[in-house]
Amino acid sequence: MNNVVEINSLANQRIKDIAKLIKDSRDRQRADIIIVDGQREIEEAIRLLWEIEEFFYCPDFNKNKEIISIIKNNSKNNFQVSKKVFEKISYKKNPDGCLAVLKSKFLKLKDVKLKKNPLILILESVEKPGNLGAIIRTAYVAGVDLLILNDQKTDIYSPNVIRSSTGFIFSMPLVLSSVSETFSWLEKNNLNVFITTLKGSKNHFEVDFTEPSAIVFGTESFGISDSWQKRKVENIKIPMIEGVDSLNVSVSAGIIVYEALRQRKFLKK
Repeated sequence: MNNVVEINSLANQRIKDIAKLIKDSRDRQRADIIIVDGQREIEEAIRLLWEIEEFFYCPDFNKNKEIISIIKNNSKNNFQVSKKVFEKISYKKNPDGCLAVLKSKFLKLKDVKLKKNPLILILESVEKPGNLGAIIRTAYVAGVDLLILNDQKTDIYSPNVIRSSTGFIFSMPLVLSSVSETFSWLEKNNLNVFITTLKGSKNHFEVDFTEPSAIVFGTESFGISDSWQKRKVENIKIPMIEGVDSLNVSVSAGIIVYEALRQRKFLKK
């Protein structure tokens, strides 16, 4: 088992550094790290063989010695901290006493190996961490093969994204890419591309998702950019009652993904 360093002082420099990183996404991105606050999410990361650089735990909040021991054995550096210290570095109102620092990692499009009949989601400029996390969670449990993020507006590995994805962010293959690079890759791999717009020519249940498909979602504020709309794509919409012009993007993604799943399970010949 790795050695454990005890920290009981709020003045400890490493604690100050972690507390700063929790608040500043730019510093986290420059350091190329992810901070994961929560036992369940850390366990999911371990299950998927993510490397844990540092593990901070507080016995006052978490008395599960077996789980603590498992996480410690999978971490390069371990710190047992006091209750006050953990409260300083945790972003949760009711912390569970487990916080880990991981190295971030993303796929590149050139490294993606697609299945025979893939289903891919593409998110353009999603702004709200809660929406991104919820889409990741839905995509993973529905069996989506890949999530591509264009012109990302939020910190992908922010605490709120990790929490709202319930740890599935570590399971879901993620790619950061430009629209032009993404579309070229989709064409090369012969995927049908559907974009979701209010003026879609067909309802989402009137199109065929049983072939290799990529579905593009934009922001709630501005929808999908012209960069996507000027390309060879099929415009689809979710029908709504008159006078209503938007759905939460994570709800929209769930509706369409599960229609694709329904078709693939029951309509494919």
